[in-house]
Amino acid sequence: MKAAVLRAIGQPLAIEEAPTPRPGPGEALLRVRACGIDGTDLKLLDGFGYVPELPFIMGHEIAGEVLECGADVTGFAEGDRVVVYNFVTCGSCVYCRGSRDQLCLDMRGIVGVLDLPGGYAETVCLPARQLIRLPDSVSFEDGATCCDAGMTALRAVDRADVSSGDRALVIGLGGVGSVVTQILAASGVEVIAVDTDVAKASWARAQGAALFLSLEADELVAEALRRTGGLGVDRVIDVVGLEDTMRAGFAALRRGGRMVVVGYTPEALPLPGKELAQNEKEVLGARAGRPEDLRTCLGLFEEGALRSIVGATYPLQQVNEALEALRGGVIGRIVLRFD
Repeated sequence: MKAAVLRAIGQPLAIEEAPTPRPGPGEALLRVRACGIDGTDLKLLDGFGYVPELPFIMGHEIAGEVLECGADVTGFAEGDRVVVYNFVTCGSCVYCRGSRDQLCLDMRGIVGVLDLPGGYAETVCLPARQLIRLPDSVSFEDGATCCDAGMTALRAVDRADVSSGDRALVIGLGGVGSVVTQILAASGVEVIAVDTDVAKASWARAQGAALFLSLEADELVAEALRRTGGLGVDRVIDVVGLEDTMRAGFAALRRGGRMVVVGYTPEALPLPGKELAQNEKEVLGARAGRPEDLRTCLGLFEEGALRSIVGATYPLQQVNEALEALRGGVIGRIVLRFD
């Protein structure tokens, strides 16, 4: 099989011939049909966050077809359309039992990120319990985006606990921010979308944003306060995670408001304790999503309640060009497509 292999941090991926894996007991071999690309992949390339043992095959947003099942696999057969939940958990710790799988205390790996190879290859062999059925009406490309951008957005909105009529600031209009905007708008929330790329203004409105802003942090806070009569917004979902964006989001919150931080960088947020305590503001984190979030996201696509966020597709052979395009800033999600 052909695969794009990470052999050195900071270097382009190598397109190589690699042995096609065979499924062992409890495993399934998939033909990859689509694999999303996102900021986590850039972090891996740069050696920030997760550091897999090299050489490594990245790609954690996988949609494909079952080619072969190993012994003891039930519920799946050759030809089934599936997506992959990328956190391989222990299933027994306090977080797994409490349906917070992504916080597992004994994580066995993250597909395409840590310990388990991913979808930057023509085939991938994984534990069959990671598979979730892809509805026939949902494309492989859209199914792949559900495996990270979609389920992460659902988890972030769940953590934000919005109500119809709320005003929300969504900072960062990449894949996750786009789906967040769609979900919030459909829930009756007035969305103020924020991104440094002014070319995303029309994209933001297409996702349901009432307003698009491309402002420096101080200007953003002033504008948010002006548009809310000095009160501040009810909710902030920060998909970027820079100090400036988190600081601006916190300052733009009303008393009793809630900020959910999804994006992460090496930067930190120095919280003003007095404002946090006396204004009863809340700051929560949101890490990826749960299997139930992935299933829900697929269901929303099947119902037509979510629209595609795929902005561009590339073949595997052009994966390095795709990654460079992402680094330069793109509208919508980039997906590798395997025809």
